[in-house]
This record gives sequence, structure tokens and C-alpha cells, in this order.
Amino acid sequence: MKWSWKITRIAGIDIYIHATFLLLIYLIGISYWNQHGTVSAVISGVGFILALFCCVVLHEFGHSLTARRYGIQTRSITLLPIGGVASLEKMPDDPRQEINVAIAGPTVNFVIAILLYLYIDFQNVPMTAEELSVTGGSFLYRLMIVNVFIGVFNLLPAFPMDGGRVLRAALALRMDHAKATQKAASVGRLLAIGMGLLGIMYNPFLLFIAIFIWFGATIESSAEQLKSILSHASVRHAILREFHTLSPQDNLARAIELTLAGSQKDFPVGYQDKLDKVLYHSDLIKGLQEKGEYARISDLPLQDIFNADINEPLGKLLERMRGNTAQMIYVTEGEKIVGLLNLENIMEMIKIQEAIEKHHTSQG
Repeated sequence: MKWSWKITRIAGIDIYIHATFLLLIYLIGISYWNQHGTVSAVISGVGFILALFCCVVLHEFGHSLTARRYGIQTRSITLLPIGGVASLEKMPDDPRQEINVAIAGPTVNFVIAILLYLYIDFQNVPMTAEELSVTGGSFLYRLMIVNVFIGVFNLLPAFPMDGGRVLRAALALRMDHAKATQKAASVGRLLAIGMGLLGIMYNPFLLFIAIFIWFGATIESSAEQLKSILSHASVRHAILREFHTLSPQDNLARAIELTLAGSQKDFPVGYQDKLDKVLYHSDLIKGLQEKGEYARISDLPLQDIFNADINEPLGKLLERMRGNTAQMIYVTEGEKIVGLLNLENIMEMIKIQEAIEKHHTSQG
């Protein structure tokens, strides 16, 4: 995610902090200073937010470590003002496993709240009405209450929140996964509208969360439809079989010649049956401006290239490519390179499959 910085790595998972989270810390500090006018108040306010987001990180680790039990890795966890985002490779295909992954996060918050309650009870501290509010009371009381709130709030069936994922998985036990996603997304968007109205009337932060839920539900629903469309298509159906490659020792004049001679704009770079880089058209133009047509290909900033087997399902390939910046794929059959695949090919394949699906639907 852009504007994010890695702060640590725990259990093989990178933890990132987004720039907007730092802005939140700054605003919290300013707010406490304006209200109380003391450094100790600022430290207390900022300290509470940091402790709260430690709980958020543990929430995301609940998801991540449960997913790891099912062979699914987590690329990173990013802290945002609205909470944490765990970037899983994918959600489990088994609905029961998805339920376990989804409820693991809120369960962590409930466990934290119970442990805090037991500690507070052990200290024999009376619980007054003020103590049981989010804004008043001691540090530990507030942390306990907020953890309960986070757990309950995340279990709302507002897809793609945790409760929405539980709803999707429960529906998927009874119907097609794509249809279950569409229904869960519809519920999520409906709740987002209600939350947005409450946000307009009472709390702008709810409006911000509602927008996040609306777009999140729409994006996930579209992605699931795409996955369904591509479920019967393989790389074989979308590859470009006529293509040219470049050697690192070729000069830019060779790239110009190939560009003008056909429709190919981006070129894999390597030797014979081993390709490991790609020269994109934009980098070629920039290289011509800066170095001239006789500069070598190896003198330019080449990008990584992705590899796929010709029989790999397109849906699975797209899942593998999530989080990868490579835009070109070279396709192999055994040890032999047999074609290229890029996002333009994939999008064209999607249009074709959508047209076929619509035809089948219209035919009943």
C-alpha cells in the first residue's frame, strides 16, 4: 500500500503503518492538548490510541495465524486510522474455514476484554458508570470497553467486515460461492447506507466507515464475479503466441525496430528459454530520451516478469498475481516458452467470457 512504512516483522508477517495513521496520532495529541493543556494529558491520550492499535494488530494476527493453519499466508498487516488491514493471499475456499478465519479477529478482542476484566476484578477496583464509558474512566477500563466494541462492531454482517464474511460463508454452504458473495455484498451495501445516514446525523467517522464498506463490498463482489467467469478458462486460452524477445546486449534500436514492425509494445528480456525481466514501452521511450538509440537494453531500468504454466487456470493465476507488480507473464509448456500474457490479454478474455455467459443466460 502506498504511503506506508514497515515498522517491524512479527511471526513472518511485515507490519506497516500508513501515513494517515500518523496524522491520526497528531490530531489526537492536538485534541488532548486543547482540552487539558498538559503534556501528561497528551501522553495519556496518544498512549491509549497506541495501546488500542496494539489490540488491532492482535486482531489482525487472529485472522492471519488462523489462515496460516489452512496454508494461506499473510503478506502484511497495515495500520490505518479506521483499523488494521491484513493482506491475505486469499480467503479459504472452504466456507467453514472462512468462518473460522473471519471470527478469529473479533474473538481476540473478546479475549483481551476478558483478560482486562479479570485483572481489574483482581485489583478490586469498583466499576462506576463513568468507568464503563468509552470516554471516561481509567486507561484499562476504557481499553476493555473499546475491545468489546471492536469485537461486536466487526461482527456486524456488513460485508467485507468480519461479520459479513461469516454471512457470505454461511450462504456459501447453501449456494454457489459467487451468488453468496453477491448477496452478502448487497447486505453490506444496505448496512453501509444506514451507517452513512447515522454518520451524517451523529458522527462523521461512521460516514467514513460506511464509504469504506460500500466500496469494499463492491470491489469484492466484482472480484468474485471475475473469478467465477474465469473459473473455466486457462492461460492457454488467452496467450499471445507470436511474440519477440530481447537480449540484455541488444541496443534500443532493435527494440524500436520490433515496436514499429508489429503491435507488440513490451518485450521480455533474457536468453533463449530463460526470461527474467521485461522492457516496458514507457521505459523504452524514457531510455531513448536519456541515453539514445544505441544504449544497451541492460542499461535501462528493467522490471520483473511473472511466469505461468500454459494449463494454469486464469482465476488461480490472478490470485497468485495479487500484490505482485509484474504486468507481463511469460508462459511455459514444460521447459519451453510458448507465449506471453499481459493484462490486456486477460481483460480481452474476460470480455469474451462475459459475452458467452450472457448468451447462455439469455438462452435459459
